[in-house]
Amino acid sequence: MRGGDRGSATAEFAVVVPAVVLVIALTAGCLAAAGRQVRLEQGVAQAARLAARGEPSDRVSAIVAAVAGGEIDAVSDDGDLVCVSATAPARVPLPVPPLRARSCALAGGR
Repeated sequence: MRGGDRGSATAEFAVVVPAVVLVIALTAGCLAAAGRQVRLEQGVAQAARLAARGEPSDRVSAIVAAVAGGEIDAVSDDGDLVCVSATAPARVPLPVPPLRARSCALAGGR
């Protein structure tokens, strides 16, 4: 009988479990941020199409807010294109910059 190893499995388990939980939480946070980035890109693409058709700016802003919880930074003309840039918070408990997306659509398109 070895008395010196008694309880070592419990101690190792107590050290490993918080690390595993932290890795799982960070993975879930990164996946959530990636999903929000995809939604932001889709919202900005839809907003660019609406702006190119001449829709009111409040409707253009509302689509980005509804789809991704973001805000429009700029709507600009670039030749025949209307471009929309927007940002949204990543909403992960890490010091990460806000998510950004930009999309353009042909002006006057239907």
